[in-house]
Amino acid sequence: MATQAGSEEVIMETEAKPEEAEQLGEEAEKGEDAEKVEDAEKGDTETPSHTDAADATTQDSSISNGDDADDEQEKVDLKIIWNKNKYDLKIPVDNTGAQLKEKIHSLTGLPPAMQKVMYKGLLPEDKTLREIKITNGAKIMVVGSTINDVLAVNTPKEVVQQEVKAEENKKEPLCRQKQHRKVLDKGKPDDIMASVKGTKERLPTVPLSGMFNKSGGKVRLTFKLEQDQLWIGTKERTEKVPMGSIKNVVTEPIEGYEDYNMMAFQLGPTEASQYWVYWVPTQFVDAIKDTVLGKWQYF
Repeated sequence: MATQAGSEEVIMETEAKPEEAEQLGEEAEKGEDAEKVEDAEKGDTETPSHTDAADATTQDSSISNGDDADDEQEKVDLKIIWNKNKYDLKIPVDNTGAQLKEKIHSLTGLPPAMQKVMYKGLLPEDKTLREIKITNGAKIMVVGSTINDVLAVNTPKEVVQQEVKAEENKKEPLCRQKQHRKVLDKGKPDDIMASVKGTKERLPTVPLSGMFNKSGGKVRLTFKLEQDQLWIGTKERTEKVPMGSIKNVVTEPIEGYEDYNMMAFQLGPTEASQYWVYWVPTQFVDAIKDTVLGKWQYF
């Protein structure tokens, strides 16, 4: 009996082992499935990172570094003329007159403060080339002297202007003086150009005409910007005066006709050298002074 009982225990143990093997097999299969699920989850987690990297690459490639901003602007081709030299310049049409002066400085070496830039009159610094209506192929006249040339002038204009101003302060209004009354008493010319009081305009493209000179004869003023000359024309002749030789410009409104001025161009060091012009429309007075004397000058 003991032997039989012992054999039964052996058989029972033997039969139990397959069940344990099956449990181990199921656990192994579950472990493999868990690893597969975990790997799949990891794969899903890593996939967006590849997408994000691709998106970041695409986004970076679409960002401009800004170096080619000027190349995308609308530009005009200009011909710069200074001191008998010609320069080609391509510049954005939305640049201002001040920026154009900087470009001219890089071409010619002439400092912006020493430049008179002409395009249908004195070029305004605060307006863009588009606003001034500068087009392709436009000729830009530049007048100016180097600092050494300015310092070499024998009779500084500053001294002359100060002396003239001091003399003016001592005297009665110019329009009341006898020498001017004989011209002004003739009355306003019939063919004088119309005036616009309270405004400032650039020089017209046509000569200023219909005015009187000191002798009472008709006179016209033509500003030859490309030659830096002022042409003073009468019935008898035309005087071609270099603008650089004009020491000062004296102006005064005419009493009773404040929309017109009397104006003198001082061609020498004394009052005897003043060339008087009467009935100058007031809207052009500042433009004439700026063109003849130039804002670029320190004196």
